Amino acid sequence: MKRRDFLATGAATTLAAPHIAAAQGSRVLRFVPQANLSSMDAVAGTQYVVRNAALMVWDTLYGVNSKLEPQPQMCEGHEVSADFKTWTFKLRPGLTFHDGGRVTTRDVLASLKRWMVRDTMGQVITARLDALEAIDDLTFRFRLNKPFTKMLFALGKNNAPVALIMPERIAATDPFKLISEYVGSGPMKFNAGEWVPGSKAVFEKFAAYPVRPEAADWLAGGKRMMFDRIEWQILPDAATATAALQNGEIDWWEQPLPDVVPLLKRNANISVDISDPLGNIGSLRMNHLHPPFNDVRVRRAVLMALSQQDYMQAVVGDDTALWKLLPSFFTPGTPVYTEEGGDILKGPRRYEEAKKLLAEAGYKGEKIILCVATDVAITKAEGDVTADMLARIGMNVDYQAMDWGTVGARRAKKEPPSQGGWHIFHTWHAGSDCVNPAPYTALDAGGPKAWFGWPNSPLIEGLIGDWYAANDLEAEKTAMAAINKASFEFVTYGPTGFFLTYQAWRKSISGVVKAPFPVFWGVQKT
Repeated sequence: MKRRDFLATGAATTLAAPHIAAAQGSRVLRFVPQANLSSMDAVAGTQYVVRNAALMVWDTLYGVNSKLEPQPQMCEGHEVSADFKTWTFKLRPGLTFHDGGRVTTRDVLASLKRWMVRDTMGQVITARLDALEAIDDLTFRFRLNKPFTKMLFALGKNNAPVALIMPERIAATDPFKLISEYVGSGPMKFNAGEWVPGSKAVFEKFAAYPVRPEAADWLAGGKRMMFDRIEWQILPDAATATAALQNGEIDWWEQPLPDVVPLLKRNANISVDISDPLGNIGSLRMNHLHPPFNDVRVRRAVLMALSQQDYMQAVVGDDTALWKLLPSFFTPGTPVYTEEGGDILKGPRRYEEAKKLLAEAGYKGEKIILCVATDVAITKAEGDVTADMLARIGMNVDYQAMDWGTVGARRAKKEPPSQGGWHIFHTWHAGSDCVNPAPYTALDAGGPKAWFGWPNSPLIEGLIGDWYAANDLEAEKTAMAAINKASFEFVTYGPTGFFLTYQAWRKSISGVVKAPFPVFWGVQKT
């Protein structure tokens, strides 16, 4: 019996109960994240599960709301010069870290300097920076040599690397190494003593957190925690998670498989809904540093054979309300969406043409290392489709199964694939990260400073610069169309389609909202 058939029959409910204690008490929330939490550093990496955990522990200077508008968070506010070259910020008084230390501009400057090394927007700021300076313990200033209108969004965006504010001593950590101390000033403290990677992570309420007076809205407003303790239970097996949710042993499941959603919807004690209306873009990421994918002809051959329908049906099933074809790098339905240059993903797949292009590029059957995180349903499904697709066009696939944490470490390696590196891995990008180039780490083509795969295209980087310089919506649209076209010609990566995901929670839980990440503040249990 296939996995989908097994889960859809409801057989999962007959399995032995998982070995987790029942979720008891209104002050404890038990949550199943999308993947194992292998790190707590959302500056040194970009895994969503790490970002989601870090957002509870560390606060940001600004925070985006559900309209993608940055609002003051750790800051009281700001002043900006008419030419957008000088930005002055003031912290809220009374902010403290979990160890009792006072938050000052020394911590802010050290944190921002670490973040700017790793983040695309931070690198844009660095290229324009004359000085980042403390005026006093609560006031700091950016002095730039070029206008930068998107500063607030940079400081408050939700995608990793996130501009998290850490104590100065922790922020001094090399940005290419993981932090080893987890002290923040956010609404929850991380209990490192109870952290068992692959099994459990625990967060405890920070009683001294100064809740803002505004209503909470995504990362903005009052982050009021209604729980004393949040326990993340790592349950990669869908049948186990399904049984645990139905039995009341967990309260909230971030990303249930579409296969089990009909079963969960039939349970009167469970709510199921789309987790984020902005959805996700699947990603086939190729390593531009090493053969054969350092040759654009090989990358284009992959796009010729890439069937988004195959990927999307593997990821979310046959319900076409949950996915759509996407001849674009950007989030559909958003103001500057474009399909310029996306014809290579349209129409019947061109396997024979792809084979000819591979031969023209000199590919002779060399082994292709495909890293597949089999403990995450999305990446497992994508990896299986890719293995079949590459074999169809005559590529020699070495399918390497591993967990998501291992993929996260492996993809950072720049060594040749034969020496521990890689050729292809799969991930996905939240739609909120793909509305324009600003938060879109995966679109960057800045070579050594770009995201994993390290694409290098001065043309694309120049076009992204044109978008940053655009002063109205029409100019932004023109730049976006040019970026999309150039990105398809260069094949920065392979978009595998647009899809929506579900979340599920016990009806004893209230306050769950739709967002690109789980929003824990405001959620409570009766």
